[in-house]
Amino acid sequence: MITVTPTGQACGAVVTGLDLTKPLPPETVADVRKAWLAHHVLVFPKQAMSDDDLERFTLYFGDFGHDPFFAPIDGRENIAAIQRRADETSPLFAEGWHTDWSFQEKPPIATCLFGITIPPEGGDTYFANQHKSYDEMPADLKAEVEGVIAIHSAEAAYAPDGMYGQDKDEESDRSMRIISSEEARLKNEHPLVRPHTETGRPALFSTVGYIQGFKGMSKEQSDDLLMRLYHHQTQDKFLYRHKWQPDMLIMWDNRCLLHRASGGYDGHDRLLHRTTVSQRL
Repeated sequence: MITVTPTGQACGAVVTGLDLTKPLPPETVADVRKAWLAHHVLVFPKQAMSDDDLERFTLYFGDFGHDPFFAPIDGRENIAAIQRRADETSPLFAEGWHTDWSFQEKPPIATCLFGITIPPEGGDTYFANQHKSYDEMPADLKAEVEGVIAIHSAEAAYAPDGMYGQDKDEESDRSMRIISSEEARLKNEHPLVRPHTETGRPALFSTVGYIQGFKGMSKEQSDDLLMRLYHHQTQDKFLYRHKWQPDMLIMWDNRCLLHRASGGYDGHDRLLHRTTVSQRL
């Protein structure tokens, strides 16, 4: 029997009573999904999982997502390494608030991340609950975002001249296997307020790094609204701060969360394995 213990923060719960190195029966998967939809981030401590285990767990909740700008680890097609060497000097990866791959036509519904080499301090992952952010939005701002369509693109991050592009990283010592390409300049449109595809509950779907503007607005108007949203949706009252341990798996709901990495572990290696989940049709 599983035990689900809320973190006491704006989202997140710790799940115990499972062994993820073994297949789960359908009724247990249903219980985990129920907890995930309720708490948005689930933490599974003390799980000595292999890559096979990680892939099996991922597929309980949908199909594998498409990761266009990460090279997979050797021998796998759907697992990427989120890593940093102890002596690495490149800018920290994913330090800005974002939703994974929001620029895709059908962004992944979930991300799974498994801790392998975890520094003794630092490296926390932060989450911002965007159901709560929308629910507590001032009435005038909520009226302003109603019906607004955002234009998403990976250009600023993964185009050749983007933050992680080959033009910027050719002198870098970055250990992560990032693939930049012209594909990053493609654009997709998503409503700024979206109902969750399973619960129907509305959430803000706004991510500074991937939104280039809003339909029908000038750049100045778009930038102004985007920054006002950013300051609202990342307030401390909406956050969960996750502290890692080795052999810990977390999964989170990209439909209603922002997240970001943090540093503070210079001089230590860090390695996690990552999968994404697309909604099964």
